Amino acid sequence: MKSLDLDAVKAFVLTAELQSFTRAAEALDSTQSAISLKLRRLEDQLGRRLLERTPRQVRLSAEGAAFMESARELVGAHERAIASFEVKQRRLVIGISHLLVGSELPGLLRWMNEHDPNLVIELRVAGSNEVLKAYDDGVLDAALVLQPEDRRRNGEVLFAESFAWIAAPHWQMRSGQPLPLSTQGETCSIRAAAVRALDSAGIAWTEVFIGKGAAVVGAAASIGLAVAVLPRRAAPSGTIDIGHALSLPALPTHEVVLYSALHDRRSRNALHTLAMAFKNLSKAA
Repeated sequence: MKSLDLDAVKAFVLTAELQSFTRAAEALDSTQSAISLKLRRLEDQLGRRLLERTPRQVRLSAEGAAFMESARELVGAHERAIASFEVKQRRLVIGISHLLVGSELPGLLRWMNEHDPNLVIELRVAGSNEVLKAYDDGVLDAALVLQPEDRRRNGEVLFAESFAWIAAPHWQMRSGQPLPLSTQGETCSIRAAAVRALDSAGIAWTEVFIGKGAAVVGAAASIGLAVAVLPRRAAPSGTIDIGHALSLPALPTHEVVLYSALHDRRSRNALHTLAMAFKNLSKAA
């Protein structure tokens, strides 16, 4: 058997992880047809069908699942070999809004590490306003936040984050009682949008839990204490969007924006990897 095409193996790993030829093509700065051709040739070479394709879904076949771990190791080894000539470590300090950080974080970090093993990534998670202040003060190399209301900044809009009323599956509204909310407190713009929507709809509400970050706010929802206002993508496992069942008002979407003034190739490539990962996660939500 001839040596495997590393680009094709990388395309396979990305397509399988993102469950989409289109998203893999975006991440690799290629086209859907080119990715499809690479994967077809790889499957022909291996004599195995690696992916099951339907009009709405791409998933691993049984043989693809068996090949996946070895494929990841091959791609990772290749990236490490290339990075071995980069003797100087580069530290990249990125601030991310804590409403954007969900259970997918380990996967994001792994992919960024495989992309550039000698890149030291420091993530600082806080509220969007706090992250932007740190970026303005020069503490951060890049900031990934919800679009500030003034919109006077120049950043790259990655996608629109959709929010929902998140609750435990067994949770029920008590008759005559205000809607109990889990939020990030009065300084949070998402909380402000949610309560404006409730007030406009004439729905009484009360704040019963205040925390910082999607994981903390979501925890109150997952145990049935309250209804949380969260990105659908960051909702805790096992919770549901209860908005339709309770006839709650629709929540506005918020643009997610990347700010950076970096120009060196390694940093820009790492940021591109992070941005594409968040874009694709938003599409999968």
